[in-house]
Amino acid sequence: MRLEGILWDNDGVLVDTERLFYQSNRELFLPFGIDLSELDFFNWYLADNCGAWHLLEHLGMSGERIAELREGRNRRYSELLLGAAVAPIAGVAQLLSALSPRLAMGVVTSSMGSHFELIHSRLDLLRHFRFVLTAEHYANSKPSPEPYLLGLQKLGLAPEQCVVVEDSPRGLQAAKAAGLRCIVLRNELTRHYDFPGAWRIADDVGALHAELAALADAEH
Repeated sequence: MRLEGILWDNDGVLVDTERLFYQSNRELFLPFGIDLSELDFFNWYLADNCGAWHLLEHLGMSGERIAELREGRNRRYSELLLGAAVAPIAGVAQLLSALSPRLAMGVVTSSMGSHFELIHSRLDLLRHFRFVLTAEHYANSKPSPEPYLLGLQKLGLAPEQCVVVEDSPRGLQAAKAAGLRCIVLRNELTRHYDFPGAWRIADDVGALHAELAALADAEH
């Protein structure tokens, strides 16, 4: 069955924002004597999707207080997004321009809608996509398959007609659970990980472009 569509993750795939989110979380935990390392961030946020909130629970902090801190983290991340010159991942704009006339595409992200809007308000990437799904659109975020199953429904495609582009283990897990092939675009935070079960792995957008173009050309 030929390739008809692509579902894209956002942070770390379309835009260079993962380090800002890491910074907002690291700043939150520092006053409590917890220095959140990049490896901690990868393990708890990008792989397990559990965050580092268990560290505060171990300090005896209440769920109500942790929820307040999470809201503060979200506000701080918004401030960082507003203050930074958030840019597309190098080469992504050209790749989207090349693919969007040929393939139906959507964005499936675990980001909050407000953060997503801040990121893309000064960019010109969304014209390439038929739809965007953010955290508010589903009950269960990645690594649940729900986001990608909803993306398939929005595209009107079968899993065999579509491919996912991701950058995290939990995103890969979500894609696989939805029956989708997944190409992983690695970055500085994820370069050490082998991503078992990925359809393909690309270490830069040039390699990603080659993989997607070959897949599209082979199946059209």
